[in-house]
Amino acid sequence: MRKRLMVTGAGGFVAGSIIQDAVNGWEVHGVSRSPAPVEMSNLVWHQLPEVDADCLHDVFHDIEPDALIHTAALADIDFCEANKELAEQVNTTLTRELAELCEDHDTRVVFLSTDTVFDGERGLYTEDDPPHPVNFYGTTKVRAEEAVASVGGNAVIARVALVMGLPVLGAGNSFVSRMIATLEAGKNATAPSNEVRSPVDVFTLGRALVELAGNDFLGRIHLSGNDVLNRYDMMLRIAARLGYAPDRIIAQDPSGIPGRAPRPRDVSLSNAKARAVLQTPMAGLDEGLELVLASRK
Repeated sequence: MRKRLMVTGAGGFVAGSIIQDAVNGWEVHGVSRSPAPVEMSNLVWHQLPEVDADCLHDVFHDIEPDALIHTAALADIDFCEANKELAEQVNTTLTRELAELCEDHDTRVVFLSTDTVFDGERGLYTEDDPPHPVNFYGTTKVRAEEAVASVGGNAVIARVALVMGLPVLGAGNSFVSRMIATLEAGKNATAPSNEVRSPVDVFTLGRALVELAGNDFLGRIHLSGNDVLNRYDMMLRIAARLGYAPDRIIAQDPSGIPGRAPRPRDVSLSNAKARAVLQTPMAGLDEGLELVLASRK
């Protein structure tokens, strides 16, 4: 009999990759406000009217999962800065309540945090470096990490780098998709050259998260790619692989845009621990991009 895996935010970009990988070995229960994008063997979809504590409590008891991967979040940095009460409720409070449910039911929990918990003053952060966010989104994730850690139990805090890829199931918030749409419309795409990241492709990330749901690792782990580069150079390389001229990508400093929350300069993550403890191999930018493009065929 297959173990049951509950995935919150199941209609999202990263969750699509998790689900595609997990249905091979789990009975997967996707939880989302949106309808199921596809029908798949070993996938049960739970469409909720609201993603709140009561709804999640009820569906959790219906599923009785062996493991939970919690991807649901408000991840728009600027929206979180302008809507702090809602961001705190979704990103921190709901995470705490889910972690407590998992502790009460002996359910393994894998919580998705972010590279944005760091201030970006150094780069190549390890799991032992203290967080110090520069925007409210990062603050909510730090508080959520603390909530998961304080509950204790069978928990993983996976800090995820910038995710590169195309939606696997349904829609999703993909910067590569946005870039392609902009270029296909005949416009130039812009990218900041002063923001350094260690991007991870969505397929490697999905596999690593499913592996973490099923193994016995505990604590914090950084899931990032093997390459460190600024976002402008990253988009240049992606655009070139897709056949677009390099002059279609324009370097821009977006810090002066009204209403834009602060961004950290360099939140590249060291993935040394992930490479040591996971069977899923971490990939560089080019290798990860090939995995993404192969999915289009």
